[in-house]
Amino acid sequence: MNHNTVTIEIDEHGNCAVDLAGFQGTSCEDVAKAFRAGDAVVKSRLKREFHVHVALRQSGQQRTR
Repeated sequence: MNHNTVTIEIDEHGNCAVDLAGFQGTSCEDVAKAFRAGDAVVKSRLKREFHVHVALRQSGQQRTR
């Protein structure tokens, strides 16, 4: 069973950070976009899990060709 977790932190100045865990593929981007609701993103960082998932997907595509 896959568990998705969304953690939102808001500091004393009103700045917020959103951490998404357990999402796969573009679902992470879709959830992040929904939380933004048109607000500007000042800083974005992809986690190691994103890069591992992309590398695995790309290597699988190379084998099927």
